[in-house]
Amino acid sequence: CYDVEFPELGRLLADQDMDILFVPFWVDTKNGYLRVRHCAQARAIENECYVVICGSVGNLPSIENLDIQYAQSAVFTPSDFAFPHDAVLAETTPNTEMIIFSDLDLTRLTVVRAEGSVTNLKDRRKDLFDLRWRDWSLKSGSRQED
Repeated sequence: CYDVEFPELGRLLADQDMDILFVPFWVDTKNGYLRVRHCAQARAIENECYVVICGSVGNLPSIENLDIQYAQSAVFTPSDFAFPHDAVLAETTPNTEMIIFSDLDLTRLTVVRAEGSVTNLKDRRKDLFDLRWRDWSLKSGSRQED
């Protein structure tokens, strides 16, 4: 879940045509949950994609440090005309074991990316902000960069 708190990874995935970002998470406080939630909502808006967060709830007293958890799973959308006004497509009740279902219309993403009120991906200043993957695989015994 910590990865969602960094915008670069989501942007690199969006550059590769990601439509849905899944964020499983485990936190023990509402503060931790809100950090994950707000960052996930930001990734949905910035990258014009769906973001699904799925947290762990319940009580696991026999597992060390997993006796207390806080979660509320949700599906977030871009904040634009084709989606709910609060950019929340669905969400569960906090700290309740539930299954959430939601229809994700990928065509809406295509429309918003092309004709939305704000077209973040299209309007991005690539001349100012250059993000690239670093290839950490071992080639000829040394690390290689792009």
